[in-house]
Amino acid sequence: MTTVIIISIFIFLIVLGLTIFTINKGYAFKHTIDDLPEKDDKKTHSHNG
Repeated sequence: MTTVIIISIFIFLIVLGLTIFTINKGYAFKHTIDDLPEKDDKKTHSHNG
């Protein structure tokens, strides 16, 4: 029974470590936003007929 508890704690620590690593990596990711394309009213309405 003691062996099962030790193995369970070891697996728990591995999962906890991977979770913290993944969260930190996600927060460190630099998010960027693409610029909006400029609208040209002459081009957008020229195909309407």
